[in-house]
Amino acid sequence: MTGFGKAVGEYQKKTITADIKSLNGKTSDIRVKLPNNYRSKEILIRNLAMDKAKRGKLDLNITVSSDEEGEYGLNQSLFKKYFQELKELQADLTYDSGDLFSAILRIPNVVNVEEREIDEDEWLAVCQTLDQALEELMEFRRKEGRAMEKDLTSNIQIILDRLEEIAPYESKRIEKLKARLQKNLQEFLGSDNVDQNRFEQEALFYIEKLDINEEKVRLAQHCKYFVEVVQSPNSAVGKKLSFISQEIGREINTLGSKAQDSNIQQLVVQMKESLEQIKEQLANVV
Repeated sequence: MTGFGKAVGEYQKKTITADIKSLNGKTSDIRVKLPNNYRSKEILIRNLAMDKAKRGKLDLNITVSSDEEGEYGLNQSLFKKYFQELKELQADLTYDSGDLFSAILRIPNVVNVEEREIDEDEWLAVCQTLDQALEELMEFRRKEGRAMEKDLTSNIQIILDRLEEIAPYESKRIEKLKARLQKNLQEFLGSDNVDQNRFEQEALFYIEKLDINEEKVRLAQHCKYFVEVVQSPNSAVGKKLSFISQEIGREINTLGSKAQDSNIQQLVVQMKESLEQIKEQLANVV
């Protein structure tokens, strides 16, 4: 599910900023950007993020700014080396390159940042800031989830409504099947050569294979269970809903293959349309 969270924390004279962005994804994929002296904590930070976010493509960024003296220093020897070489190059090319000082200061390693290993108090401040950002992300997701819940249950209700509409066509469907079998048999063998008793037995055997009552019952049960899972308090239900939707699709496909009736097949097509919308939404569910 998509979402964004950001939090700012303070530790001594440092400002710690954590922001995390979530995009849709079926698996867990997290990219982390940290200050160099936080690298030893990267695995712990990843675990903290995934414990709450569960699933999705995540971009996590933690930055630290400081007003403390001594945090930054100028590498004077490297600065002089760059300055001398650039001045010589400028003279050889007879080209005015502008403000060399500003350009050199932007070169990596010219300005050093003192990397101190973080202590427990600073680590606690980082965890609290990250937790606030994650909570904001989860609240963003919860809002999206409430809207998604309405859409999912609405599509399930459409499937159930189409399922109810099958009933009026079922009795006519059986009579049509028998009439069609009788007509085809008479055309092929002639009416005088048809054993009616044998025909009734074979027709009954054939029609039993096309009975859809079991599929209707299972489909209704799957839909009911789907709604129960959607409305459950569990935070991570995406995979379970995906499995249930596969079962719903299996029953709908069987209904279509057994239908032998254009009206029922039209209703099946409408069920499939709603199921496809459900599957698209489930790709975004944690």
